[in-house]
Amino acid sequence: MSKAAVAERTLDNWLAWQQTLHATEMELGLDRVSVVADRLGCLPLAGRHVVIAGTNGKGSCAALLASLLGEQGRVGVYTSPHLWRYNERIRVAGVDASDADLCTAFQAVDEVRGEISLTYFEFATLAALWLFQRAGIDFGVLEVGLGGRLDAVNIIDADVALITNIGLDHIDWLGPDREAIGREKAGIVRAERPTICADRCMPTSIATVAQQTGASLACIGIDFDLVDDHGRWCFRGQHENLEMPAFEGVLVDNLAAVLAAHQALLGQLPTGDALARACDAQRQLAGRREWFDAAPAIIYDVGHNAEAVAVLVDELLAHPCAGRTHVVLGMLADKPVEAVGARLAELSPTLWFAGLDDLSTRGLSAAALAERSGLAGRCFASPRAAFEQACAQAAAADRIVVCGSFLTVAQARGH
Repeated sequence: MSKAAVAERTLDNWLAWQQTLHATEMELGLDRVSVVADRLGCLPLAGRHVVIAGTNGKGSCAALLASLLGEQGRVGVYTSPHLWRYNERIRVAGVDASDADLCTAFQAVDEVRGEISLTYFEFATLAALWLFQRAGIDFGVLEVGLGGRLDAVNIIDADVALITNIGLDHIDWLGPDREAIGREKAGIVRAERPTICADRCMPTSIATVAQQTGASLACIGIDFDLVDDHGRWCFRGQHENLEMPAFEGVLVDNLAAVLAAHQALLGQLPTGDALARACDAQRQLAGRREWFDAAPAIIYDVGHNAEAVAVLVDELLAHPCAGRTHVVLGMLADKPVEAVGARLAELSPTLWFAGLDDLSTRGLSAAALAERSGLAGRCFASPRAAFEQACAQAAAADRIVVCGSFLTVAQARGH
């Protein structure tokens, strides 16, 4: 294709082309992406950086940390997947990358990659680094896409590695148990640099990797913690403590890990005002236990594994409604449908099953989802159709929960 034709590509054109470039949708490994990053001149990336791995809570931690670090300088944030627009994946100083910026970055990557085939995610990672370099960021907050050790983001030498929790997800890629998965996640740690772990039952593999690497490991419940002290929260860090009001809608362990990472990176804790602003920013993340007080009430949650759904279910059981709970569920085929269904059954004996097979090659049809979940319910071709029917049937005192996938929430909720 001529340079003129490449220059005329829209963002949608670029993204569609990237999905056809590589032989497989996913391929873990750092060799290809490292070579192209070197050709781009993106490494080492200027500034100080936190790389976040884990099964759940990465997006929430990234939002909290980006807000806090934004009080100190210019922050670049890289997360995935997006909810509505691809642009959400790359942010500089709180602003999503524009279509024009992304197209320019993609063209820069394409011009230097030569014969190297890149995956969709690798293209995104390189575009983020290219844009961060040109924006002159002071801090980078980068979320691992899959695993850690062989994920494209791991070409960054993190100043602080943050590992949220370890659950059974992506077992075909990362291993059959928490020890194997923990070992992969711990691949982001670096010698003589801090690693923060927010898993209260941390796999021993993480400690083993940290010790072998020579990293400084701080564990929640041992080296730092956030505790409820008579209605107020108190963070107890390695060097100083911080008291604060209890922030509704913010998970304690996520906030504790972010505060520990902030302390490790900057040598100090944030001010109370900065912390309040960060918690507000995290609560504004769409689709993360997002409540709409209406009649009926609506709760959106992108959680798609047993651990994430357990947090959602526990919160809903702790806050019962006067009427019934209606659950709209849509999931991908490689997710633990059976375990998720078992937890959701505690909220409702029947579900509204939404097909994702028209939205993703990995999406389950509603019928297949119902069969795997072992639960009763009605089947619909799409999340929107299931959601609309749930709304039509729900009484004012009921509530509707939409969960199971980013795709489910995105289509049901709308932008």
